Amino acid sequence: MMDKMFKILSFSFVGVMLIPCALYAQNAVIKINADKVENKISPLIYGSNIEDVNHEIYGGFYDQRIFGESFEEPSTGVNFNQWRRFSGFWTGNNGVVAIKPGRNTKSEVKMNGIHHINVEPDHSAKLIYEPQNIADGAVEAEMRFTHKGDGGGLIFRVSDEGVGDDAFNGYEVSLSAGGKKIALGKHLQNFRLLKEASIDFLPQNWNKLRLILKGRRIEIFFNTKHVLSFTDNDQPILSGRIGLRTWKSDLEFRNISISDQDKTEQIKLLNAPNEQVSYNWDLIKSGNAKATFEIDSASAYNGKKSQVINFIGGKGKIGVANRSLNRWGIAVKKNQLFQGRIYLKGTIEGAVSIALESKDGTKTYAKHQINAVGKDWKKFVYNLNSNATDANARLAVYLTSKGKLWIDQVVLMVTGTDQFKGLPIRADIGKMLVLQGLTFLRYAGTMVNAPDYKFKNMIGDPDKRPPYRGHWNWYTSNGFGIEEFLKFCEQTKITPCFAVNIYETPDDMADMVEYLNGDKNSTWGAKRAENGHPEPYHVKYIEIGNEEVIFNGDSKAAYEEYVKRFKILADAMRKKDASLKLVQAAWWRPDSPNMEYVFKELNGKADYWDLHVGGDDPSAGTETDKQLTDMLGRFRKWDPNTKMKIAVFEENGSKHGIQRALGHATNMNAIRKHSEDVLTSSPANALQPDGQNDNDWDQGQIFFTSDQVWGMPPFYAQKMQAENHLPLRVNTVVNGNLDVSAARSEDEKELVLYVINTGAETIDARLEITGFENRKPEVNIAALSGNLQACNTAKKQKEYSTRYSKELIPENNPVYRFQPFSYTILRFTKN
Repeated sequence: MMDKMFKILSFSFVGVMLIPCALYAQNAVIKINADKVENKISPLIYGSNIEDVNHEIYGGFYDQRIFGESFEEPSTGVNFNQWRRFSGFWTGNNGVVAIKPGRNTKSEVKMNGIHHINVEPDHSAKLIYEPQNIADGAVEAEMRFTHKGDGGGLIFRVSDEGVGDDAFNGYEVSLSAGGKKIALGKHLQNFRLLKEASIDFLPQNWNKLRLILKGRRIEIFFNTKHVLSFTDNDQPILSGRIGLRTWKSDLEFRNISISDQDKTEQIKLLNAPNEQVSYNWDLIKSGNAKATFEIDSASAYNGKKSQVINFIGGKGKIGVANRSLNRWGIAVKKNQLFQGRIYLKGTIEGAVSIALESKDGTKTYAKHQINAVGKDWKKFVYNLNSNATDANARLAVYLTSKGKLWIDQVVLMVTGTDQFKGLPIRADIGKMLVLQGLTFLRYAGTMVNAPDYKFKNMIGDPDKRPPYRGHWNWYTSNGFGIEEFLKFCEQTKITPCFAVNIYETPDDMADMVEYLNGDKNSTWGAKRAENGHPEPYHVKYIEIGNEEVIFNGDSKAAYEEYVKRFKILADAMRKKDASLKLVQAAWWRPDSPNMEYVFKELNGKADYWDLHVGGDDPSAGTETDKQLTDMLGRFRKWDPNTKMKIAVFEENGSKHGIQRALGHATNMNAIRKHSEDVLTSSPANALQPDGQNDNDWDQGQIFFTSDQVWGMPPFYAQKMQAENHLPLRVNTVVNGNLDVSAARSEDEKELVLYVINTGAETIDARLEITGFENRKPEVNIAALSGNLQACNTAKKQKEYSTRYSKELIPENNPVYRFQPFSYTILRFTKN
C-alpha cells in the first residue's frame, strides 16, 4: 500500500520532487494566506538596462555590421591581419611606440628605430598569432617592462581564447615585473602554476625568452641561459597558437620568431610606416601591387578622419577590410541579402569593388562595383547577396588599378526579416528581449556622462551624425541613439526610459521633449515628422543624469551642482510636457546629510530617485529589502506627505550564471514587497557580446555572437517571473531557509509562489495555503537550478534554462522538495 501511495504522490522533475510527509521529516514550512493582500504589484517591474558598456549596442543590438565605420580610430601600426587582439589597446610603429592616453596611463617612448610593440595596461591583455598552430619547435621573443606591474610573457599551444583573465587553454611562461622570477603555468580556462625559478634581471631592459617544445617536454631559456624544464604528464596540450600576454603590467615586445626543424620564421608584428590603416580595419595587399595607406585628418566626410588608399603600380588588390566588432567576423548566410552605403571620393582609373569575402580574402561571396567616383564626396548605395554561409566573413573595399581613393562612413546591414520590424536592429537580439518578457527598458548608464552625449546629435541622417569621444568607447558612433531606442520600445510595447546628460542646455532639452512628444505642427514635432515619425512617441519617463556624484565622494558642492542642473533641465522639459515623470540620479549615500538636502530640494520636482543595488549575492534581495525600507523611511521622515518614489534602475555585479539568477530572483521578491513605491527593477546588462567583454562588466543576461543569441540563467529568472505575473502580493510566513513571496489574481482564481533556495542543501517544505480552497491538485511548475557558477555557452545554449512541468500537489498536507541553488515558481489554480 505504501509503495502504491508513493507512486501516486511522487513526481520527479529535474531533481525536484513531491514527498509525502509521512516518509520524510520537514525542514521548512511556507504559510500563505491568499485572503490577506499586502500590496499591489506593478506590471512594470520586469525591466532591464541597456547601454553600450561592452559594445552591446554598437557591434550587436544595432544592426550596423561594420565596427569603426567612420575611420575615427587612429592607426596603431599593429599587424591585425595576423594577430588578433583580446583586450588591451595594442600600439606599435616603426621606431616609436606609445600607450594611448586613457584611464590608466599616458606615456610615449622612443625605441631607437627597432620594430616592437606596446600594450595599454589591462588585467590580462592578449594578442594571438592566428595563421598557424605550433606543436614542436622553438619560439623566441624579446620583452621589457615600461612601468611597475605584476608580470607577463609568452603563451603557447593556445586554443579557445577569449577576453578575460584566464580565458584560454594553453601554457604561459611569464616574467615578474620585479625582475626576480620566471614561471611556467597551464591554463584550462583557469590558471595552475607548474614550475617557477628564481632569476635576476633588469625588467626595464630588453630580455629574451626562448622556448623549446618537444611533445610533453618544455625547455625555457632566458637571455640564452637555460632556466627551467618541465614534462607535462597530466593531459598535456600538444599543439596550438602562440601569443603575447600581460598581467596588470605595461609590456613591450619585439623580434617574435618561430622555428620548425631547420626553418626559422620572423613573425610580422607591425605594418610598414606607409601602411597606416584605421584601428578596426585590416589592409588588403596582394600580388606585386605597390601602394600606400594613410589616415586623412583634413577632409573627412563625417567626423575628423577618413581612410586613404593609394594604388601606385603593379598588379593585385589594394584596399581595406572590416571584420566587425573586435574582428570576430561578419556572419553571412547563403542567399542572405545585405544593404549598404559608402562615401567615396578620389581620382582612380577603374572601379571600386565592395565585396563580402572569407576572412583571408580567398573566397568572394558577393561583389558590387562602383564607378563614377569623383573628386567630391558622394554617397553610393549597394546590395550584396551572399552565395555561401560563413560566420567569419569580412567586408572588403578595394582597387585593382591605379588611383587614390578616400573612404568614409561605411555601412552594412541585413534586410527583410533579419532586421527587427524594419528597424536598424538585429532581429534575433530584438526577439530575445521580447521573449524575456520585459515590460520596462532603460537606455542609460555611464555612457550618458560623456560630455558629447547630446540628443540633437542623435537625430536626422545617421550618416551625418557626428562620432564622439564616448565614455566606454572613445570613438562612439551616433548611428544608434535615443530615437532608435524609442522606436524599438514602440514596436514591442515595452515602456521606455532614457537618461540625458546633465549638461545639456535647457533649450535643447525643451526642444527634445517637443521633438519626442509634440504635435507634428510644432517646430520640433515637424522635424520628427520630417525624419519619418509623424506621431509623437508619448515618452513618459526621463532620467536626468546617471550615478551623479558617484566619483566625487560625499561632496556637498557636487550634490549642489547636480540639484541646480536637475532643476534647470526639469523646468525646461516640463514647460513642454507637464505630464513627464522625471527620475533624479544623485548617488544614494544613506548616512550622508547630503541626502536630506537633495531630497528637500527635489521633493515635488523629481518623481523617482534612482537606486542601484547589487545582484551577485544569491541572497541579494535581503540587502535590497533593507535599502528600500530605509530609503522610503527616510523620505517619509523628511516629508510624511511626499510622493517621491524609487526606481531601481541598475542591478549590478560581475556574474551571469545561476548565482546571479538567484540574486535577481531574491531582489525581485524584495521589489514585490515595495512595488507600490518602486517603479521598476532593471538589471544590468541586458546584453553582452560573447568573448568580447573588455570593460569588466561581465553580467549580461543575453549573450550573442555574430550569428547566435542565447539567454543566460538571469535571463530565464526574469522570463519566469514575467510569465507568472499576478497583481496582488499576499501574506507569506516562512519557517526555514527559503526566500518566498506570493501573489494572486484579482479574481482569486490563481495563486503563484516565487521560491528561492539559496543554499547547498535540499529543502523539503510543507505548504500551508489558506484562503485558496478548492484548488486543483495539478500545479504548473517552472524551475531553474544548477551550481552557482553554471552558465550557458554558445555550444550549450539552454543547458541551464527553465524546466516546465505539471505536478500533483494535493491540498491535504502537501510537501514540496526544493533543489539546492534553485528558483522555483509554483502556479496554483482553482477548480
